[in-house]
Amino acid sequence: MKNLRSFILALFIPASLIFSACQQESVEPADLVILNAKILTIDKDNPEAEAIAIRGEWIVEVGSRKKIDKYIDEATEVIDAEGRMVFPGFNDAHAHFGPVDPDYIELRYITDPDEITRRVAEKVKTTEPGVLIYGGHWEHEMFVDKQWPTKELLDEVAPDNPVALRRTDGHSVLVNSYVLRASGITKDTPDPFGGEIQKDPDTGDPTGIFKESASGLLKYGAKRIELSEEEQKTKEMAGWKAAFDYAARLGVTSIQYPGGGNADFFKNWQEQGLLTSRIDVAGRLTASAEQLARYDAVRKGYPQDGNWIRFGYMKGFIDGTLGSGTLLLFEPLEDEPGKTGLPQMTYEELEKRVVACDAMGFQVGIHAIGTKANNWILNAYEKAAEVNGKRDARHRSEHAQILIDDDIPRFAELGVIASMQPTHCITDKRFAEKRIGLERCKGAYAWNRLLDAGAHLAFGTDYSVEPLEPMEGLYAAVSRKDRLGEEGEGWFPSQKLSMGKAIELYTLGASYAQFMEERKGMLKKDYLADLVIVNQDLLSISEEEIMKTKVDYTIVGGKIVFKRE
Repeated sequence: MKNLRSFILALFIPASLIFSACQQESVEPADLVILNAKILTIDKDNPEAEAIAIRGEWIVEVGSRKKIDKYIDEATEVIDAEGRMVFPGFNDAHAHFGPVDPDYIELRYITDPDEITRRVAEKVKTTEPGVLIYGGHWEHEMFVDKQWPTKELLDEVAPDNPVALRRTDGHSVLVNSYVLRASGITKDTPDPFGGEIQKDPDTGDPTGIFKESASGLLKYGAKRIELSEEEQKTKEMAGWKAAFDYAARLGVTSIQYPGGGNADFFKNWQEQGLLTSRIDVAGRLTASAEQLARYDAVRKGYPQDGNWIRFGYMKGFIDGTLGSGTLLLFEPLEDEPGKTGLPQMTYEELEKRVVACDAMGFQVGIHAIGTKANNWILNAYEKAAEVNGKRDARHRSEHAQILIDDDIPRFAELGVIASMQPTHCITDKRFAEKRIGLERCKGAYAWNRLLDAGAHLAFGTDYSVEPLEPMEGLYAAVSRKDRLGEEGEGWFPSQKLSMGKAIELYTLGASYAQFMEERKGMLKKDYLADLVIVNQDLLSISEEEIMKTKVDYTIVGGKIVFKRE
């Protein structure tokens, strides 16, 4: 009997192995496999893995090397990660993305206002008289004297050209006297609603600074540079190619436009095989039935169940910025006691637009920086739910920068997304306490307070207000320190995040904000294959090393769109 059992077992085992081998052979091979990786999946059910298999633009398996080997055949492209970190591609929840412009005068991070004069003078040498000279990203709080720049920096070197240089937040612009004359702006010109013409306190003359809606008064009187249709197309193509290459180099695989983007243009790029980031375009917050109908037509052409080009949300503005001192507050600014900010519309108009958009099923996202601004938009969202009925609307506060205590739990109660940009914290902290005082700063960039209250956060950059570089955002989120580094625990350290949570908010959090959390933002079977491979382990390196981290591979929809040489 014992010998009979041994004989049967001897027959059975090889048969089982043959059956198992047949099963393995029947697995359809992957197009791309990554092996020997440290994979941060953002999937709570399977948080870490060492290999991943991709077929087409979808992930087919995530797990151990042994689990993934069966998906490899002679046609499979294999990347040996050599122990490097892999995680979902960055999804920028708020980026004013556009073509790189070679004529733009870049002024980011300058500390000497005379550098503005020097760079404009250089541009004048190669620019015809009457042609607009433009640029920006200056930040007066970084100047040695911390004073607003004035037209005198421009007038002597550019007497025959209009010059317009926007502050880094985009909410204030510096122009020269040429523009003032062309616009008919004098000391007697009144401020428009929601705007301010900055004037010299002694003479009353315009200084050249125009805030918020006041910039709408400007007429540049500029001479146009005539380009042929072919030249214009070549310039545009080069600018967009540079922009998408830049995003790919940084590991940005999805971009959500705040109130812009041309869906048909991106569709054309996709058809040419040039689109290397997924794109959400957006509309403008309105109560106009005619405009709503137009946006609805775009939404139907690019629905939210799409994966590449989609219609996202309706964008509005209710206030300005902390840097320009135009944010909407309940109490006056500390450094300008007579000012509480510049509302961009009345509350009644805001509510009317939100209710109208919500009634048509649109998602709404509103730029809100100050305490009163965020309170107003939460009130408007609450009113829309009362009027139209509650739904999973996922309306958004774009920036949600400074909040009162009572409003923090309302984000979760109302299902409102806090769409935030970590680099704003480390840019603005230099002057935040001067502008709004220590007490109000406790509600500034309050990431953990919102998370602890149950709110959903989505991270982005607000490019080009801030750099598109996600590593700067990760550094800001975990350190709350100046980019150059500083001693101590960081600004309001209780609000610092872990690196894992920061990456989650840049990936899954941003995907949730666009209703895509069921197919994007995690490295998980049947999710879109958007991911990055980086050269350092972000979970273990020091703060000082975060911004030095480089993306080695960016993969979008299963295709390698960037590989660092």
